[in-house]
Amino acid sequence: MPRGDESSYSDKQKRMAEHIEDGYEKRGVSEDEAERRGWATVNKETHGGKKSGSGRGTEEDHAPSRKGGKLGGEASAHRRAAERSASARKAARTRKKHAA
Repeated sequence: MPRGDESSYSDKQKRMAEHIEDGYEKRGVSEDEAERRGWATVNKETHGGKKSGSGRGTEEDHAPSRKGGKLGGEASAHRRAAERSASARKAARTRKKHAA
């Protein structure tokens, strides 16, 4: 987290941010950007720092986590079926080759 104090966040929120950060790093995002995105997602979902017992009762909103999956297939939806099938076959061959 580039700025701010993590002490106002619960342990669960810190674990969430770290898990999201790891996911971005696995996809090739830089460490700083992955950390920024992790905390941004936690802030968006949990509405900021929530130390346990603070009495803040706003519910968590998991829409930001779902958003990425919905956006994912948009580009391929505009391609012809034959093009999608060809790239799927190519991906399957690559996976098979790397699994061996």
